[in-house]
Amino acid sequence: MTLVDIIAWIIMGALVGWIASKIMNTDAEQGGVANIVVGIIGAFVGGWVMHIFDKTGASATNAFSWRSFFVALLGAVIVLFIYKAVSRRA
Repeated sequence: MTLVDIIAWIIMGALVGWIASKIMNTDAEQGGVANIVVGIIGAFVGGWVMHIFDKTGASATNAFSWRSFFVALLGAVIVLFIYKAVSRRA
């Protein structure tokens, strides 16, 4: 993994995190760093969810594409949903 790959992941994570925060209406609570973290964690969660539902391996998202973007967005929305559910109880 090169430096360019790492920078691309950070940029994609920020974009995914920002869009997910707009969808989940948490944008006012988050900053840029939180958007990046949510986007990157969301990519892992989305990949894990896709792996659970697709046992054939067809959902593998190892490269940058629209499919990997939407998988990361799905995961980021799940992460923010869980965060909102837990933070309301506390």
